[in-house]
Amino acid sequence: MTLKRFLTALFGVLLVAGLSVLSLVKAPVAPSHQVFVNGEVLTMDSTNRIAEAVSVRDGVIDQVGSSAEIRALITDLTQVTELDGRTLMPGFVDAHGHFPGSGQTAFSVDLNSPPIGDTQSIEQLLEKLRAFGLERGDGWLIGSGYDDTLLAERRHPTRFDLDQVSATRPIGIVHVSGHLMVVNSAALDALGIDETTPDPEGGHIVRDLDSPDQRKPNGILEETATHEARDQTLDLSVSDAWNMTQVATEEYLRFGVTTASAGGMPTAIAGLLGPMSVYNQMPLRVALFPFFHEVGEALFAGEMALADLAAGRVSVPRVKIVADGSIQGYTGYLSEPYHRPYKGDPTYRGYPSVSREDLFEQVQGLYERRIQVAIHGNGDASIEDALDAIEAASLLHPWVEARPVIIHSQMARKDQIDRMASLGVSPSFFSAHTFFWGDRHAGIFMGPERAANMSPAKWALNAGIRFSSHMDTPVTPMRPLQAVWSPVERKTKTGVVLGPDQRIDRMSALRAVTIDAAWQVFLDDQIGSIESGKLADLVVLSASPLTAPDMRQLKVDMTLIEGVTQFQRN
Repeated sequence: MTLKRFLTALFGVLLVAGLSVLSLVKAPVAPSHQVFVNGEVLTMDSTNRIAEAVSVRDGVIDQVGSSAEIRALITDLTQVTELDGRTLMPGFVDAHGHFPGSGQTAFSVDLNSPPIGDTQSIEQLLEKLRAFGLERGDGWLIGSGYDDTLLAERRHPTRFDLDQVSATRPIGIVHVSGHLMVVNSAALDALGIDETTPDPEGGHIVRDLDSPDQRKPNGILEETATHEARDQTLDLSVSDAWNMTQVATEEYLRFGVTTASAGGMPTAIAGLLGPMSVYNQMPLRVALFPFFHEVGEALFAGEMALADLAAGRVSVPRVKIVADGSIQGYTGYLSEPYHRPYKGDPTYRGYPSVSREDLFEQVQGLYERRIQVAIHGNGDASIEDALDAIEAASLLHPWVEARPVIIHSQMARKDQIDRMASLGVSPSFFSAHTFFWGDRHAGIFMGPERAANMSPAKWALNAGIRFSSHMDTPVTPMRPLQAVWSPVERKTKTGVVLGPDQRIDRMSALRAVTIDAAWQVFLDDQIGSIESGKLADLVVLSASPLTAPDMRQLKVDMTLIEGVTQFQRN
């Protein structure tokens, strides 16, 4: 995004918000001195020290200790927060998600099935689209979050279903995995996709096998075949982009997140985050990972730097490469076939989104230029390619501070976890998969043996690897305590413990959403633990996540960023 487009977009934001530049520039100021006393302080420092109280001066942690020690610092000018036994801990760090995607309700309709939403059939899905189309009469009609395995019909909708809503207005709905889309006939026309259109590399245009030549698209697009459709559905007005960011920001703060992750948001949207941060319209920290396929060419040509997208509290620590797809979308790339054959093919293993050769070239180019990388890898074959590419790049361009991350690492094998340890690779687990999809992974996608070791946090812990745990929002709602609960309990939606040997302790799971997640985005020197000299990004919980019977039921009472209260529960 050019500077002119940045300024034009920002000016549009100001007009939509109806705010003056002066009011935007005036940022909230933290109290000169504030203390939190009489509670449980989970510091997440190197010893996992548990204290009672904290002193903060001008948004920076000043001292950590007993309530008596901190009370001795109180003056008439001190703001005192009595914790009354509640828990104070570092603000949650979202290691991987798609901020501000959870605010997409500003321009799309929610098609999720239980336990997230209430869509249970294709007819109900179509009715929701019809109703939303009446509310939003122009442009693409967009829905998100449908799950074919939870619909009564146990199939994806097709163009023929969506054509019942409109045959003339483009419609696009995104699968819950985020790796597939379904579009109607008008959208296929707008995209220029017909029976002569070849599959793109790393993607698939699903065909109607009942058509005369079996080449006519049925509206389902997989992986890279969704790129153009995504670009069109996310070609938002400034007001939609601004509203989406505001909705997402409010949600993240409400659940204690102080650092969000924009892992692969289109740069046209991501480019707004810096100006919104600078002008105090978005208090969150954001770690932005632009897609390699959007910025790689310009980075390698020296036409841009990641720092060009950074501003305010928005940092750009990595580039994201999507190496494969989604297990529940049958696009994750496996070394062994899926448990239940896909379309009757017992040998089907999914496929890579980037060829092995291109992946090697991309990672080596990033290492050569000292640009950190995060590689999305769900299937073990994709993870193997990613590890091979990282090893080859590190041999050609040795780099101690590379800290490569494999996002999701869902089906990582024990030998691959051990290899991550030797290569200095850090996984970011989507551990909540065990809850949302665990039953279906065991029964449909992976089978019980492989599913028992999905998101293998215990293997990583035993190998001495630092890892994080994320929610991949908006794939699932932003609930950090779910990201903690899942690797501890590993319970599915039906209450089955999926892989008890992979369960980890609560403190390790809490580190995975605080200090270790901050380490993955190179902010661990500023946030992620409660220590003297670090920024006061803090959260107050209603009780202790170390002892609560179900930590997911805890409430966030306060969320602070640099000592400023950004959310407080009534």
